[in-house]
This record gives sequence, structure tokens and C-alpha cells, in this order.
Amino acid sequence: MNSFSDSAVTAFSLITSLDPLFASIVGRSLAVSACACLIACGGGLLFGAWLGVSHFRGRAALLALLNTALALPSVVVGLVVYLLLSRSGPLGFLGWLFSFKAMVLAQAVLVLPIVSALVRQTIEDADRSHGEQLQSLGARRLMRGLILLWDERYALLTVLIAAFGRAISEVGAVMVVGGNIEGFTRVMTTSIALETSKGDLPLALALGLVLLGVVLLLNILIALLRRWREQLDDQMLDVEPAMAAQGTPP
Repeated sequence: MNSFSDSAVTAFSLITSLDPLFASIVGRSLAVSACACLIACGGGLLFGAWLGVSHFRGRAALLALLNTALALPSVVVGLVVYLLLSRSGPLGFLGWLFSFKAMVLAQAVLVLPIVSALVRQTIEDADRSHGEQLQSLGARRLMRGLILLWDERYALLTVLIAAFGRAISEVGAVMVVGGNIEGFTRVMTTSIALETSKGDLPLALALGLVLLGVVLLLNILIALLRRWREQLDDQMLDVEPAMAAQGTPP
């Protein structure tokens, strides 16, 4: 108990004093996850929207592959990216292995199926609700998907936050392609694993507390977004009857 209490006190002092080593690890971890989510969400939103409104031969097989990618182990993603970026790999000329860019790429590959699958389900449900109306107005497949993306933007914010939470809590892929190099590719999850094995429990505990705080903050943001969306829906339900009584189109 004394060892745990001493580690907790030292961990809180590291957090409050913004130790340079501690701050650099936290900042690098946030930067890697943010960049990976931007890349993955850019492609995942478009691909998921297209898949949600499209019907073609082989769609079921593509959905099966996408759902399989959701459960893909992070170390497998790290291995694939490692082979691509190695000197003998097709992307070896980039020289990204054991760098910030390699970790961003690995996390983006890991998060992309999650964003695509969640967006696809959201857009497909929305298309069932009012997709026929958009078709009657002459909206083609691409335009219909973009319109539904905008209509469901509040629900999709939850997807983006969940994707960031998945990225920042990942450890296997970034350790494989980043190498956990101090001052260059060491992030919170890999540092926790390393410092625990070295016996530096205060630093590991401090990083763990920050990581838990980030995940807790993301969950709070998701809950606030859901409550805000429910309030907007309730306001629309209250406004539409009043406008209809006045003869004004909603």
C-alpha cells in the first residue's frame, strides 16, 4: 500500500508540474491520434456514405470484409504496415518506418474500418427513412450520400469522437511500426507498457491517469452531443405544429 500511495503522489506531481518528458509523451500521443483520425475520417465518411446508399453485386461480400476488419488485431495492422514501409516493401522508399508518420499511418488504417462501418450504418438507416424523397427530387447516388451525411452530421460527430478514443488507446500497431523510441515515437500506451516493465510505476501511473482522463472526456462529449441532439429534435417537434397552425411550411 505504501508503494502504491507513493507512486500515486509522484504521479500527481508529474501531472501538475508538467514534467517535460511527461508532457512530450502526452503531446505526441494526442498529435498522432488526431492526425490519424483526420485521415481515416476523411476517407471513412465518403466511403461509408457511398456504401450506405449503394446497391451492387458483391456488396454483401464487401460488408463482410468491412465487418471483419473491425475485429482486426492491432498487432496484425502493425505488421502489415511494417512490411509495407520496410526497405524491401513497396513503400520503403518513403523512409517512414520508426517515425511519427508510420504511427499515424498505422492508426489511420486501424480506425478507417470503424469509421466506415459506423457511417455506413447511419447513412443506410437514414436512406431507408427519406432516401426515396431525395430520389424523387432527382438526387443521384453521390449527391444523396452527401446530403444524408450533412443531415446526420450530429450523429456522425459521435462516430468521430469514438474513432479518436479508439486511436489514442491503441498500443500494438504503434509499437511495431514506431519502435517506441524515446523522444521520437514514444506515446502514452507504449510508455505505460515500457515503464511498467522497468518498474517506473509513477510515470506509468501518471500516463495511465491522463489516458483515462482523455477517454472519460470523450465519453462526456458523446453524452453531451446526444443530449444536445435530443433537445434539437424536441424543439423541432414543438415548432412544426405551431408553424403548421399558422399555415407556414416547416
